[in-house]
Amino acid sequence: MSAFFKYFSITLSLLIFTGNILHSEGDYGGITGQNREFNPITTAVPFLMIAPDARSGALGDAGVSSKPDVNSMHWNPAKYSFTEQDFGISMNYTPWLRSLIDDINFSNLNAFYRIDDLQTVATSLKYFSLGEINFTGEAGQDLGTVRPNEFSVDVAYSRKLGDNLSGAIAARYIYSNLTGGRFVENYETGPGQAIAADVAVYYQSELNWDTPTLFAAGLNISNIGNKISYTDEHQANFLPTNLRLGPSLTFELDDFNTITVMVDMNKLLVPTPPIYARDEDGNVKIDDDGNYIIESGKDPDRSVVAGIFGSFNDAPGGWQEELQEIMFATGVEYWYDNQFAIRAGYFNEHENKGNRKYFTAGLGLKYNVFGIDFSYIIPVAQRSPLEDVLRFSLELDFEALRMD
Repeated sequence: MSAFFKYFSITLSLLIFTGNILHSEGDYGGITGQNREFNPITTAVPFLMIAPDARSGALGDAGVSSKPDVNSMHWNPAKYSFTEQDFGISMNYTPWLRSLIDDINFSNLNAFYRIDDLQTVATSLKYFSLGEINFTGEAGQDLGTVRPNEFSVDVAYSRKLGDNLSGAIAARYIYSNLTGGRFVENYETGPGQAIAADVAVYYQSELNWDTPTLFAAGLNISNIGNKISYTDEHQANFLPTNLRLGPSLTFELDDFNTITVMVDMNKLLVPTPPIYARDEDGNVKIDDDGNYIIESGKDPDRSVVAGIFGSFNDAPGGWQEELQEIMFATGVEYWYDNQFAIRAGYFNEHENKGNRKYFTAGLGLKYNVFGIDFSYIIPVAQRSPLEDVLRFSLELDFEALRMD
């Protein structure tokens, strides 16, 4: 397949080399975009935001307050304290963007171990393979073939803070090699590396209703870390620092049937691209120091801490645009006898912030020590790169093995 289509399919991952590398972080939307209403937030290593497991993938990418399981690392590591097993392992696989490219894959491994009644530790590995890309020069000369890849390694510690409350911290190493050291736009490039952390809390409590009901709520601030650079510090880009929170309700209808409904709300805690002033010819205005002149919004060239706290009031369109940056994920999960599950969900992102809108569906099956899940994305748009995206998950329940 031609390099053009390959690049198109991985635009988010290669964004630093198409827009941000020309000046500083955040310039892609504000400088090159002509539509002032369409102003998506872009970050480095967006693979960190991909739902890795089929269960939450079938729930509209919701999971911050869903029932704790071995895949809780991505959604809310504080949930590990309330898992029913003492030890578990899962393997997740997603052939990504198969409607465009046939060799982009996302894989994930998770494991947790309960130290005692209060403490649990967990680890996770994410690996994102972007297939094979043939680089060419301006004159069309062959510059060689590269297999871009990215991965992250996580460790987490979760502890119960009471009968109904738990907290967790996680540390993450991130590695991103997109060009194999090639020169891009006359810049010498290299792998990007970063260290990040998550802070999470989880709460659950039984409600005194006619139908036995479990209320749960979660909050996870993920990917708090240094900017990542593929060239030098002046072209460093923000990690996808994300605030995820939401509640869930689980209704125990009888001894065999349970149903859970949940909602996740997400907001990226990174600067929103400003709107830059332009002259009569449509060119961006530059001040005497060579900096772009901002017409509305705030300068995105700031520290990580300033970017996090400033992300709530820096949108050029004010509070109306800030509200547009909140992504919603809703899911419904039905279990029969804790052996068979049917799931459905919906994910919504505002059209001015990326316009990802899709339904999800999936099934789950537990048999003896094995749990198998799969999910499918149904885009709302008539044509979408997310078409035909399937996720597969395999979970090993060692508690069931020990009981046998």
